[in-house]
Amino acid sequence: MIYGKYRFSCTLDSEASLPFYKGSTFRGVFGRALKQVVCALKREECSQCLLKQRCVYALVFETSEAVKMPDGSRIASPPHPFVIEPPLTTETEFPAGSSFDFSLLLFGKANQNLPYFIYAFDQMGKIGIGKKINGKRGRFSLKEVTYGNQTVYSDIDQKLSKIDSSEILSVSDSRDCPDSDFCLKIVLETPLRLKFENRLKADLPFHVLVRAMLRRISSLLNCHGDGEPHLDYRGLVKRAETVRLVDTDLSWFDWRRYSHRQDKSMLMGGMVGSVTYEGKIGEYMPLIEFCSKVHLGKQTSFGLGKIKTERI
Repeated sequence: MIYGKYRFSCTLDSEASLPFYKGSTFRGVFGRALKQVVCALKREECSQCLLKQRCVYALVFETSEAVKMPDGSRIASPPHPFVIEPPLTTETEFPAGSSFDFSLLLFGKANQNLPYFIYAFDQMGKIGIGKKINGKRGRFSLKEVTYGNQTVYSDIDQKLSKIDSSEILSVSDSRDCPDSDFCLKIVLETPLRLKFENRLKADLPFHVLVRAMLRRISSLLNCHGDGEPHLDYRGLVKRAETVRLVDTDLSWFDWRRYSHRQDKSMLMGGMVGSVTYEGKIGEYMPLIEFCSKVHLGKQTSFGLGKIKTERI
């Protein structure tokens, strides 16, 4: 699967008041800005639009309308081909002139539409973000977009540069991984929302984590990659039940977002903190490394489910 991580560097033109967790704010305004930029039939519902399978907005935000699921797929609906990684700072009040960065992750063919996303974020700065201060939301200017050490866009010349090469994400064969016992600490950098047996989990046994990783990998590669990966799903889950949970420092973090489309406030809680496992974890490292790049769980497009690992 083609994978792109693009860093957006911005400067606030006016003071801004942002929530503690900023993923919802960024995603919401990004959606409005992208629709303004690319939508040809703004009065038409995406589900009824003749252009939905060629529309960038539909691909990104109405993915179930634009992407046809492969025959025989076990995935209920296609995942969004993007993740916004907002600033992780806990600050909420920002003076004019403040700098802030965020990242945009793109999967599969969505990488071909990067110029539209850059323009949408530029327009997003003009719309403004956060709560209104003296009747206006915080405005910002997009200064630069980078991909690794390559500059893709700069406000100095306002030109787009072609990326030299793309990163390809795949799941390597777990049989090549060492089979020895070791401890692994997984840190949840943003709230993780997982459902197991049709309810949200507030704890994280290793087999529940593995099930979530397998769902994420399968859905992304099915819809935005080269198809279903060849994995021993049942065996991986069964063997995961023998991996021990040796330390947990998890808590539940509740936050709300307002959905303009649904015209209601929504509770979006998830687990934060860390867990440490011990056992034969080697064969699961390709799954963990993949998901550490693409996020995990529900509502990943808001930046939820960002994980990192520390081998102990």
